[in-house]
Amino acid sequence: MTSGHHPPRTHARELAHVPTGTPVRLQGWVHRRRELSAVSFLILRDRTGLAQVVVKGQIELPPEETPVEVVGTAVANPQAPGGVEVVSPTVIALSDHADTPAVELWRPRLDTGLPTLLDHAATTWRHPRQRAVWELAAASLHGFRATLDASGYTEVHSPKLVESATESGASVFEVDYFGRPAYLAQSPQFYKQILVGIFERVYEVGPVFRAEPHDTVRHLAEYVSLDVELGFVRDHHDVIDALRDVLAGMVEAIHERAGHAVELLGLDVPRVPERLPVLHFREALEIAGAPADEPDLAPAHERALGAWARAEHDSDFLIVHGYPTAHRAFYSHPDPEDPQWSRSFDLIFRGLELVSGAQRLHRYADYVRTLEERGYLYAPYASYVEAFRRGIPPHGGFAIGLERWVGRLTGAANIREVTLFPRDLHRLAP
Repeated sequence: MTSGHHPPRTHARELAHVPTGTPVRLQGWVHRRRELSAVSFLILRDRTGLAQVVVKGQIELPPEETPVEVVGTAVANPQAPGGVEVVSPTVIALSDHADTPAVELWRPRLDTGLPTLLDHAATTWRHPRQRAVWELAAASLHGFRATLDASGYTEVHSPKLVESATESGASVFEVDYFGRPAYLAQSPQFYKQILVGIFERVYEVGPVFRAEPHDTVRHLAEYVSLDVELGFVRDHHDVIDALRDVLAGMVEAIHERAGHAVELLGLDVPRVPERLPVLHFREALEIAGAPADEPDLAPAHERALGAWARAEHDSDFLIVHGYPTAHRAFYSHPDPEDPQWSRSFDLIFRGLELVSGAQRLHRYADYVRTLEERGYLYAPYASYVEAFRRGIPPHGGFAIGLERWVGRLTGAANIREVTLFPRDLHRLAP
């Protein structure tokens, strides 16, 4: 805008509240053109919605997806988006004319295959329904942070280049770090535990990397992890209570900040109960019809447990705790009354594991013993384990996978549908 020559910018969503006869200035993309013999209609799209512009006469309009500025007059029209349209416009292209996109973004839905959706993500994410998906993610992130900030947590950011694997036995991406090997972090686990010794309560939002050769609809090689760690806990139930509050905050933020996205996508947003239903791992195996010696829950078991939670507790959420200690991460705290079971848990959301958490070991001697029992070398973990010689309180935490959360909210068949630029076995671009 040049001061004194143009009115301030009006967003599409604001146009409905502009009185007839008011000069307006819109900026956005050409969403669709309809050119008739005597009049043309330009639908402009900006980050808030759509606006209709009426152009009389034979005027060549920029092609779809070209950024434009429109200066004209607001006039009431019940058939226009929001009940107001812009007439007598001047339309100025703000960049070169856009090439024809691979899909027709003006259609109500993107009826295209996943490869096309991902190959052309730079433009397919412009579709209102696609944008709405990430608006859910952004609102969830806001709720996550706001809930923890209000509870005295400190946001931290840990290194993503590390000297050893966070979870021994899991695949890692090795990189050349000035002539010696380093790894992309599988999680901020070690650092957030150490930081509990400084701040008591910490959280982090950041990427994590898993070089596991899974080619499924629920796995990615890089995803956004929402990590929490809190000190001075009595046991893992304190951690579960913190998780419940975080989920409630995320849901509340979706209603407050992404109501339009919920409406557009026709979503059933979950209700977070005051207390999350909790099952011991042994009971979960029975309900899922799994053998008693299973070390973990398979996807089919998770689906069965999700259905059980809905039928028995009217809940989209279920906590399964007490997984076998031998099959959980080495830093998981065993149950003092029966050490074969751990104080670890998973949260199942609508039949899919969404969260893993636990109370952690916090005594140096316990770490030394556990590493020895599992046959792990001490040296790769020395800088981590040494911290526990200097007073780390009883603590625990959890991690939420953002893409899995949004995927279950939207009912996506494949997690890649809700990932901005997914990384998996086959995809390193765009």
